Amino acid sequence: MPITTCIFDAYGTLFDVTSAARAAAEEPWPEQFAAHWQKIAAEWRTKQLEYTWLRAAAGQHSDFWQVTEDGLDWALEAMSLSVPGLRERLLQLYWELDAFPEVPEMLSALKSAGLSTAILSNGSPAMLEGAVSSAGISHMLDEVLSVEQVGVFKPHPSVYDLVEERFGCARGDVLFVSSNGWDVCAAAGYGFRTAWVNRAGAPVDRLWGQPDVMLDDLTQIPQVANEQVAQ
Repeated sequence: MPITTCIFDAYGTLFDVTSAARAAAEEPWPEQFAAHWQKIAAEWRTKQLEYTWLRAAAGQHSDFWQVTEDGLDWALEAMSLSVPGLRERLLQLYWELDAFPEVPEMLSALKSAGLSTAILSNGSPAMLEGAVSSAGISHMLDEVLSVEQVGVFKPHPSVYDLVEERFGCARGDVLFVSSNGWDVCAAAGYGFRTAWVNRAGAPVDRLWGQPDVMLDDLTQIPQVANEQVAQ
């Protein structure tokens, strides 16, 4: 079956989740933040994801903005950072995350090849709208799908169901792309063809599915999609 639809995770895949803390580190905040922003960004992201999994497992859903705030609060407290205005500034910058540099050209190539493109994300609709608009890639996406439509975070199967419901395609017609190893493995187990953007060089997660392709960044996604189309 040929690939007809390319679906992308948003945070960490199209958008650099460390860019909010990195941008703030270039501003005149206390040295304790500037010296440790990378650790704060990493712990913020880790807690953000952990809270999605825990909420999904417990049936205690809240939107992604809530877990983003909660994860940041944990990370700042872990570093004993209580700086007036810093929390608010980091959250403001999260609405304007940088897209990875290869994103516009990659999406443009997919659209030129006649493929459908979309985001499927844990993000709330408002958060995703802000990120997509800030990156200037709205016109390169056919849809932005949020877990808020089903009220549970990835990797619940009902989230991946949203792709078939929107595009009317078979699972094997979809190339699902994520930087999150657990997300790719779950999507592969669901029946999507998958590409893992393994920017950190991490081991493959031991889960119920495995990625079809592993890449360093998004540059080769059009080539991967075209190879799948030709099969």
